[in-house]
Formats: sequence, C-alpha cells, structure tokens
Amino acid sequence: MIAAKLAAAQAGLGHDVHMVFAEDPERRTVVRASLSSIPFFDSLHMHPLPPKGLLEQVFGMGAHKYLEPLIEKADAVHLHGVWESILRVAGAICRRYDKPYLVLLNGMLDPWSLEQSALKKKVALEFGYRRMLNGAAALHLGNVDEQELIKPLGLTVPGVLIPNGVFPEEVDPLPEAGEFYAAHPELAEEPYVLFLSRLHYKKGLDHLAALFALVAREDPRVRLVVAGPDGGAQEDFETRIREAGISNRVHLVGPVYGRMKWAALVDSDCFCLPSRQEGFSMAITEALAAGVPAVISEPCHFPEVATANAGFVLPLEAQRFADAILRLLRDAALRRSMGGAGRELVMTRYTWPKIAEQTINAYQAALQKA
Repeated sequence: MIAAKLAAAQAGLGHDVHMVFAEDPERRTVVRASLSSIPFFDSLHMHPLPPKGLLEQVFGMGAHKYLEPLIEKADAVHLHGVWESILRVAGAICRRYDKPYLVLLNGMLDPWSLEQSALKKKVALEFGYRRMLNGAAALHLGNVDEQELIKPLGLTVPGVLIPNGVFPEEVDPLPEAGEFYAAHPELAEEPYVLFLSRLHYKKGLDHLAALFALVAREDPRVRLVVAGPDGGAQEDFETRIREAGISNRVHLVGPVYGRMKWAALVDSDCFCLPSRQEGFSMAITEALAAGVPAVISEPCHFPEVATANAGFVLPLEAQRFADAILRLLRDAALRRSMGGAGRELVMTRYTWPKIAEQTINAYQAALQKA
C-alpha cells in the first residue's frame, strides 16, 4: 500500500510511473477496492505478477522475463524492501543496464530485524543481497536512527532520509464523529484506545495486553479496539487478555480500510503502538493526521511525536504506557492539544506530494552521478 501511494503521488506530479507487484489472490478484491481510492492511482501503469512457484520464491527464477523489459525502458528504479528474490533479480538487471536504483530498507536491516531468522539472512547477504544493496545509488531510510542502526553491516552506499505520509485528500474532510461507534454497537460508545496494525509479534501485542490490563484496572469504562489482520500473534494475544480477565473490554474487529479506518481513528481517544521495531510507521502517521494523540514505543523511531508534543514516546514498559494512556483519557484538553499538534506535524511535513518530490530529487541526483 505504501509503494502504491508513493507511486501515485509521483504520477500526480506528472511522471510516467510503472508499478510491479505481487498480488494475493485471496485479498485481491478488498485490496484493489482500497487502492482505487488513492488519489492519482488511475495514472499508474500496473503490472501484477503471476503467482510464484517454489523456485521463483527462493531464487527469483523466471522473474527476468517480467522485469527486464520494464527496467530497460526506465530512467530509475525504486525497490521497496530487501528480502525478496525478485528485488535481488531487479537489482541485477538494473546494474546490467546501468539504471540507478534506490532500495527502501523499511527497518529490515535494523539489528532487531536481522536477529529474526538470523542465519538465513546472514547467508542471503553473502549470496546476492549485499551486492544488491551496495549496487544501489542510495539506500532509502525511513527514520533518523536507521543510518546508525545499519552501520555494523559496513555497506558502502549513502543513505537518503525520506519518510512516509498521507494524501491531504484522505484526511480533509475526515468522517464525522460517531461513525465507527455506529458500525460497532458492542462498544456502547465507551471511550477506547486504538491499536491499528498487523497482529504480529513485532508489533508488541504481548505488551499491549499487559499495558491495557493496567489501564482497565484503573478505568472501568475504557475499551481496547484492535484493528488489523492476523500476522501470527492473534491467538497468543487472545490468550493473554483472557487470562487477564479483560476479554469483554477488548474488541478485535479485523482489518479496516478506507473510510472505516479513518472513522476508527476519529472516534478513538488515543492511538497505541508498543512495537519492537518500525521503519516509518504509516499507522502512527495516519493517527496523527486524524488528530489522535499517539502513545508509542521508542523502537518506533518516531521521536517527532514527542518533540511536536503530539503524544508520548516511551520505553517498552507496561506501567509507563498505562500511565500515559490514563492521563490522556482523563484530560480532554490534553487530547485536543496533542491531537492538533500531530495533525499540524503531518500536514506540514508528511504529505505524499512533498515526499514524492523528495524521491524524484533522489532519482535525479542518482542520474547525475551515473
């Protein structure tokens, strides 16, 4: 989705943009409907890839025939991610045709990320992926900490800091207050904390269960809304909230898209993401854009939330998170102040047209060096 929004914003600036992507057949209808609402999406040239067999998943075999004609005609290429065989193949084709390319790291080379399946990633780096990274014109960094975090790898390529964002059209106007409550009468219009992300271990669902148990103990009304697809951590999370005796206060509503996502943000009292690692979180950015104060962890690498007084950036300690959330729940003026500061931060610094300009400038700089 991030790649599609950036590509659409580049197309909105008048550029000829082609997007190659893998498509999940089971989610095709929902995802396509969501993509169609992106401004300038109709200006993109879309190239969905056929389903991958085992050899293609592991080695990228067969990818050349899809990628080579497109890369040969391109001025510059932007690879979104690291650990996909098709990206390694695309990098090799770019080098063959002397096409400059950027690699969006998205936190995938952070120490925490490298510790996950560590041996597999170490082997992959030595057998093709390090060459892909070092052959790039620049590494696309999502946050100010990422340059330091990747230093132990000894990569020889400069980094360029380019964040994510929102389209102004997505948040102006926002849905009316009460729309999410109307769609979820089980909330009984009680105040709620919103978690909006994949239900994955990385996102700190275990921390979320622990901190909300503390919040629920102090506030008899507050609910927790957990919105997002299961990424493998849902069962453990449900066990934790059941053992804490708070299942009746926690509402798992599944993935939400488009207007309903924004409605969920508008009706929430605060947004919470106790993540173990983030590159540049779209969920945080969208919460701020919706005027919702954010309570996030330090590993989210989004210190601007605190410096702009748009929320709290905290170590992964349940009590610290609970205290911050309770403070927001009890102080409507603080919620309004932080919400307004967050929206101003996003609208002045993190909109897709501005970010698209930054990427175009990076491509042009790479072309001048080529």
